[in-house]
Amino acid sequence: MSNELPGHGGSNLPAEEPIPNPGLPEHTWRPTDIDEAAEKRAERQIAAMYLLSMVCVVLFVITYFVADVGDNWNTILGLGASTVGLGVFLGLALLLIGAGTIQWARKLMSDVEMVEMRHPARSSDEDREATLAALSAGGEDSGIARRPLVRNTLLASLGLLGAPAVVLLRDLGPTPSQAAEADYPGAGLEKTVWTPGMRVVRDVVGTPIKASDLEIGDLVNAEPEAIFPTEENGYPELHGAELLIAKSKAAVIVVRMEPESIIPGENRDNWSVDGIVCYSKICTHVGCPISLYERTTHHVLCPCHQSTFDLADSGRVVFGPAGRHLPQLPLAVDEEGYLVAQSDFTEPVGPTYWERDHKDIGDQGEADL
Repeated sequence: MSNELPGHGGSNLPAEEPIPNPGLPEHTWRPTDIDEAAEKRAERQIAAMYLLSMVCVVLFVITYFVADVGDNWNTILGLGASTVGLGVFLGLALLLIGAGTIQWARKLMSDVEMVEMRHPARSSDEDREATLAALSAGGEDSGIARRPLVRNTLLASLGLLGAPAVVLLRDLGPTPSQAAEADYPGAGLEKTVWTPGMRVVRDVVGTPIKASDLEIGDLVNAEPEAIFPTEENGYPELHGAELLIAKSKAAVIVVRMEPESIIPGENRDNWSVDGIVCYSKICTHVGCPISLYERTTHHVLCPCHQSTFDLADSGRVVFGPAGRHLPQLPLAVDEEGYLVAQSDFTEPVGPTYWERDHKDIGDQGEADL
């Protein structure tokens, strides 16, 4: 059975079959193999798919900025314009690239039967050279060098696919948006809703914590009072994403230990109250919540990757992959004896990120990444 393509001379095709023909029918050539007009038409169709993929990526980016998240949840069948738009356009962009590549392989690349003979695990030098030659021939057969329209539109569509990733990185910036601090005081990566004089309250129930109520060895999961607004405290209500972001960033653990056990960091002499210290609940490795406390050593353990912090020594890392200490919240008491914050955290909470300034982190002898 001959595989020589009419009009192509068969220069890149085997002259004879490596095994006897078991009775297969004669090879049927595709229209694009024998009709130059059909070949050009297929090339234009494939390029059009790549171009449409680029259009979908542009529409994805436009949707990201135009369709507000959460405000139009019932626009399209109760799913939301943002969700549907982003999903549809990114899905179509990937689908069109895949479909175009499949059509390229089916209609334009070489259409011949090949047999690969079995060989030992380690190929001979001759086989390796033959493999490289076959790869080179495959590149030639694909036509990527002599079909600049298909090649360039494929490369452009794949390159433009980076735009959604770059755009989505915007969500790593100020949260929930670039809103003014007056609209959402806890916006941004570097701030939380803690303010001077804000009471520390128990998580879930929202009751304030009196310093005199804590015993040595106690650990309390806590939040800022702003998470539980009432007519008495006057804090504005937060809803939806803003509430979840505020709770996750401002969550703290309050621990009481012997005052003489505390090794205050630089400029932290007045950050504790009668042995009561307060730290961010968010691990500085990848952001897991922590509260596994060992009373005798004053160590707190992150359950995810076993990062261990010394709460008696400014939250210093004593074990594990965390790259910096736990941020500490400076505490005081109000006139009624309840624990309050002296200020917001003096550094960003949560995992280290690339824009963090280099700062002294006390006895660790390291700088924030």
